[in-house]
Formats: sequence, structure tokens, C-alpha cells
Amino acid sequence: MASQNRNDGSGLGNYELRFGNAGQAIGEARRKNRLYNWPIIVEGPRDRRALVALGFVGPIEVLNRGWTIERVVAYWYETYGTRNENTGGASVCLLMDWDRTGGRLQRKLANLMQSFDMMVDQDTRTVLQKNLKPETRVVESLYGMADRLRYHINMEDRFSQLQ
Repeated sequence: MASQNRNDGSGLGNYELRFGNAGQAIGEARRKNRLYNWPIIVEGPRDRRALVALGFVGPIEVLNRGWTIERVVAYWYETYGTRNENTGGASVCLLMDWDRTGGRLQRKLANLMQSFDMMVDQDTRTVLQKNLKPETRVVESLYGMADRLRYHINMEDRFSQLQ
């Protein structure tokens, strides 16, 4: 257990801080998703289920719908446009897993979207990658972490407390 108390940059000694950072990023994304219909783009239906469990009520787009990646990106461009000024500019939030395959997908999708002049938020994924990597590398695992993250999420987006 000594390794969990050290603060050597490994991420093991600052569990609460890391979950707080992750919850804050998720809460900010949830608030924008709810207030401004800011779509969160995930890989599959289990990722969608995880976000719903975390209280997301706005659009959640699933990549794996049987279309080519190019067709899906064209659909998102037509549906969401290139900018959403209410969210700081990005028209969508791209949230692929932070494993090797997810990283490849993230890069490919971001490049395709940027070729359509779409502004893409990747900061949420970066924060989750940096803060939750020891515990998980996939979005769908957030479903099992919902209870641990909910307090931190609700500090950023108090919507669920108002219902």
C-alpha cells in the first residue's frame, strides 16, 4: 500500500485529485451537452450507456453504426456544422477510448473533421486519459466508476441535483 501514498508523478498518490480533475472535465462536457446540444462522439453503444449513467441528456453520437468513417464524419458535419460559439467554438466533443485503437480512431476522426473545417474538442479525452489511465483506458468503464465520479461531476454541473 505504500505505493498508493507516494506522489512521484505516477498518479497513484493523488487519487482524489485525479478523480476530481476527471469529474470536472466530465461535468463541463455534460453541462455543454445539456445546455447547447453539444454532441459527444463515442465509439460504441456501451460508451453511450456509460455517459447516460453519468447524467448526460443531450446528443451522444455513436461511431459504430455500420457506415464508413468518411460517411459518418460527413453526416456530423451536416448535422452539427463547423462551430458552436456557446461551447467555446468546438462543434463536437470527440471522446474515443484512450487505448491504442482509440488513439488511432481519435486522430483519424479529428483529421477528417478538421478537413471539413470542424472545430473539435479533444481536451475532455486528454484530461480523462491523463487522470484515469491507471484505472481504465476505455470510456465504457466510466459506467462502473459513476458512483466515484458523480460528486466531482456534480460540482461542475449541478443539473442532476436540481431535478
